[in-house]
Amino acid sequence: VQLQAFGGGVVQAGGSLRLSCVVSGSFFSIFDMRWYRQTTGTQQRELVARITEGGSTIYPDSVKGRFTMSDYANNTMYLHMINLKPEDTAVYFCRADAKKSSRHLAITYWGKGTLVTVSS
Repeated sequence: VQLQAFGGGVVQAGGSLRLSCVVSGSFFSIFDMRWYRQTTGTQQRELVARITEGGSTIYPDSVKGRFTMSDYANNTMYLHMINLKPEDTAVYFCRADAKKSSRHLAITYWGKGTLVTVSS
């Protein structure tokens, strides 16, 4: 299973971007899909959006009302970002758990990040 994030770029404050995460490879099930971001010079990744296995959507206060994560469909999940701020500048990563079969344990997969730069 491979994940690849696309759609980063440079945008002015107040602008919008849509990030895509394409999933490839074979798997039995995929779930608990998330988007994280990591700012330059930090090692910690911040969760910015999550759709739980039960279907609930979770956002931190820092992005609530501005970021919307779409559910996984057609091998892709999206992160829609509006009213972007300079503090949203970061490398954005997608992440998901997947099983190869009903008998296998879930494995966590990360995609390579895509850089979002918001200019003031």
